Amino acid sequence: MMAQGPEVKAFEEEFAQFVGGRRCIAVNSGTSALHLGFLAAGIKAGDEVIVPSFSFAATANSVALAGAVPVFGDIDPKTFNLDPAHVESLITPRTKAIMPVHLYGHIADMDTFETIGAKHGLTIFEDAAQAHLASLNGRMAGAWGAVASFSFYPTKNMTSGEGGMIVTNDAAIEHQSRLLRNQGGVVRYQNEIVGFNNRMTDIHAAIGRVQITKVKAWTEQRRKNAAYLDANLKGVITPYVRPGTEHSYHQYTIRLEGVTSEQRDKAIELIKAGGVGCDVYYPTPIHRLPSFSSVHDLPVTEELVKEVISIPVHPSLTLDELEQVVSVVNDVVSRI
Repeated sequence: MMAQGPEVKAFEEEFAQFVGGRRCIAVNSGTSALHLGFLAAGIKAGDEVIVPSFSFAATANSVALAGAVPVFGDIDPKTFNLDPAHVESLITPRTKAIMPVHLYGHIADMDTFETIGAKHGLTIFEDAAQAHLASLNGRMAGAWGAVASFSFYPTKNMTSGEGGMIVTNDAAIEHQSRLLRNQGGVVRYQNEIVGFNNRMTDIHAAIGRVQITKVKAWTEQRRKNAAYLDANLKGVITPYVRPGTEHSYHQYTIRLEGVTSEQRDKAIELIKAGGVGCDVYYPTPIHRLPSFSSVHDLPVTEELVKEVISIPVHPSLTLDELEQVVSVVNDVVSRI
């Protein structure tokens, strides 16, 4: 079978080792994983789901595609992740769920979010698209919420060419996810509900299975590269790692504290001129995109979006290249 055959089944079974043995359902993209996860868990029209605005648009798109309303929370200035205190202030009778994003590969404050969820009767989701092999207190990203979603897009720490994974510890959510991804059925021509064509192909799963054998070593190298950058960069705020956390460094994101967006953009121009690739993830918070344009008071988000730059941390970097990154960034920052 080309679509959803034995390679997909094996990929699901093998990926479970990274999420505490939870049930895994492979789909055709990370966005599909987010979308179907909401539907499978019963999120419906009019429900409110609290998410960060400092993320990729798919975080909020998936809420809206499920018919629900994304409510944007502010973030912690150290971790770039949802601030639990601000999240709790946003809870209303319409709030049904909270979905932290493990941005850049730093797992969110999931132990606190579990407590908030239990206190208010809310479902906790995880957008773990950037957090393969990240953990908090020994518990892996993807092993916290009722539903977690991973991406295997080509830029992620591991890829299947394109694809995603729904992760859950709930048998009913698993079954519903399997129905939704496959036109509403798990048995051919026995469609039980209205569903989607969100299947993963065996070709993509086969790529993912090979990546599974490599991602641990790649992640360790990312952490070594990050340690080198931590030790040698000057004049910037390097990525914070919460005690008990294993960062997966999907991105290595520095802050130029107190600069204007124009100064930050000039720094990017100069860093690139020095032969070092860099970018901003994400230059426009979701709540200010035309698709979600809304009034939210998110002062930390608005400040950080002007200050962040992501620089190379990928596992293929040589020592010479790391030295170049440090030399160029330090020189540029000293002149900003």
